[in-house]
Amino acid sequence: MSISGAGPLIQLICTPIGNLGDFTFRAVECLKRANLIACEDTRHSRRLLDHYGITGKTLLSLHDHNEERKSVELTEKLITSNETLAVLSDAGSPSISDPGFRLVKEAVSRGIRIEVIPGPSAVITGLVGSGLPTDQFSFHGFLPVKSGKKQKALEAALNSAGTSIFFESPYRILKTLNVIDALDSERNVCVAREITKRFETYHRGTAAEIIAEFGESTVKGEITLVIEGLSRKMRRDASD
Repeated sequence: MSISGAGPLIQLICTPIGNLGDFTFRAVECLKRANLIACEDTRHSRRLLDHYGITGKTLLSLHDHNEERKSVELTEKLITSNETLAVLSDAGSPSISDPGFRLVKEAVSRGIRIEVIPGPSAVITGLVGSGLPTDQFSFHGFLPVKSGKKQKALEAALNSAGTSIFFESPYRILKTLNVIDALDSERNVCVAREITKRFETYHRGTAAEIIAEFGESTVKGEITLVIEGLSRKMRRDASD
């Protein structure tokens, strides 16, 4: 159902993923006008608001453990008050590996208008900076921790027609690269680390080349892992 005009409104606002300078003018203005602000972590979001001089706002907690209950409460409040609710994740887009989906689903079912205020995305930024094909891609969230499920996810990515994007822990990335190397030692991957932050780096090549590049050093920071899919030639060869 498409809704326009006045009435209760939820604005999903994308936040910086590292560099506070990436916050948009539109996002700041929306936060200034919002009646309520729902945050994944109120302390984290308070620092963002303080940085942009946004004061006097009521911050509500909205995280994975309370989203289902809060979605009902918040949508009922908006319908009664006819107000605007802004939704912030700690970094990036609400609903993308962060709370937001259940709130949007509940709001849509109640006829509440939804707006998305776009901004930084580790998924798109990592893909564009990877040097791997961008014409067809898929995002799969965080890789499974358990080895069996992780291997299946990586096998699926390696057999995909498009580029695959995952989030991964810096504590597990070297083991993950070893799994990729064992599955396909010639496939190109990219480890994008600390995107938009001071120590941002892109490590490109085969899994073995990237492992060697890291050497004995401890991998730190948030990781976006980009994996090359099967090329047309690879798909032809696989079907022969």
